Amino acid sequence: MARTPEDPPIRDPGLYALTDHFRERLEQPGRYVSTRTVSDAIRRGQLRWNRTDGWRFALVESGIRFVVVVSDTETNSPVVVTGWTEVADRDAALDARRWDPVDVDTIAVRTALSESASTPIPDRIRPRAVTRPFIVGEHRLRTDAGDPYVWCSDCGCRFRSKAGITSRGCHGPSGR
Repeated sequence: MARTPEDPPIRDPGLYALTDHFRERLEQPGRYVSTRTVSDAIRRGQLRWNRTDGWRFALVESGIRFVVVVSDTETNSPVVVTGWTEVADRDAALDARRWDPVDVDTIAVRTALSESASTPIPDRIRPRAVTRPFIVGEHRLRTDAGDPYVWCSDCGCRFRSKAGITSRGCHGPSGR
């Protein structure tokens, strides 16, 4: 019997294939999602329906929420569509050995950019210090505490929104 979008997804991570979209993101610095965290979220995570994405599993570990979007009705087998991290409890994340302050700030900036993709978010970027680049679009981004923007460590361009980042290609080194 065919599954419908309303049927809760299967909780066996071994049955899920990974989309190319998700595989590409596994390789990117600053994503913090791994096949292990995907498996854990599918097995033990809270299950929620989202009108735009479909089914989501969410699991909080060490102050960080891992969100995994799956689909199992439009393909021959269940697939992991995408996944991301969010700061669920900043203090718990900073107290955990698993994360350092740069990791927590990277997750917070990435989340803020995604939540308000077309809106400049200088006040959500300003308190963060991201000294190890993370990737959005073609850019390797960083920010210094106090700066109201992220900047690409390769081309030097400054951005205040995700739409600004993804609408402009990186043209290589030019200094900051």
